[in-house]
Amino acid sequence: MRKVAIYGKGGIGKSTTTQNTVAGLAELEKKVMVVGCDPKADSTRLLLGGLAQKSVLDTLREEGEDVDLEDVRKEGFAETLCVESGGPEPGVGCAGRGIITSINLLESLGAYDESENLDYVFYDVLGDVVCGGFAMPIREGKAQEIYIVVSGEMMAMYAANNICKGITRYAQTGGVRLGGLICNSRNVDNEKDMIKAFAERLGTQMIYFLPRDNMVQRAEINRKTVIEYDPTCEMAQHYRNLAKAVNENEMFVIPTPMHTDNLEKILLEYGLLN
Repeated sequence: MRKVAIYGKGGIGKSTTTQNTVAGLAELEKKVMVVGCDPKADSTRLLLGGLAQKSVLDTLREEGEDVDLEDVRKEGFAETLCVESGGPEPGVGCAGRGIITSINLLESLGAYDESENLDYVFYDVLGDVVCGGFAMPIREGKAQEIYIVVSGEMMAMYAANNICKGITRYAQTGGVRLGGLICNSRNVDNEKDMIKAFAERLGTQMIYFLPRDNMVQRAEINRKTVIEYDPTCEMAQHYRNLAKAVNENEMFVIPTPMHTDNLEKILLEYGLLN
């Protein structure tokens, strides 16, 4: 079983990319469980057809500790398994603790047991690595491989570089490695070449370039992954290609994050800063 975490700047399209990639893996006949690690509990919405899944924390608050796996895990598109960690009441507590509680509960309920026959577990993690809770998948070895969703925008690259610092910090103790950057295009000038150069300087690869396509938004409005909404469209094939690239990936590294000055040099080199 491969344990994968998807990180990236807030709003970069992590959840959309994760769910569409998982749909592509499901078409490859891989059994996948997705664990949403965002307090908004929207990491599995497209796989579940828009269903607002009850989160682990909400279930525990309402029903106490006596819960079954079926209470917190639902079946979605192509037999994918979907879990939402959820978060605390607004203004109360640390949202990162929801991830810790959720993963511990799933482990105690046998969600990761060999009898489940899982090929993949995907963790869709909120934003940057800013606190211990959100860093848990990489800090405690819950995830073995990380993919960072990025674009050619400065703050997306800045966040990716920070995430690489977190991976480097826990690489020796948790065994986590970076599998590559996924460029979710924002149509920035020279974007593809810039992210390739950025990846090389981090010591990794741009594993795939996802072009900007309104089909993604159309599918989301219809509460589906692109592969389910229009399996014959060009964007569906891009997500299949990304799923295949992840499935066949053998390049896992401890990244070499850059000083901010060097990051800005890349932006200057490709014409984003004047």
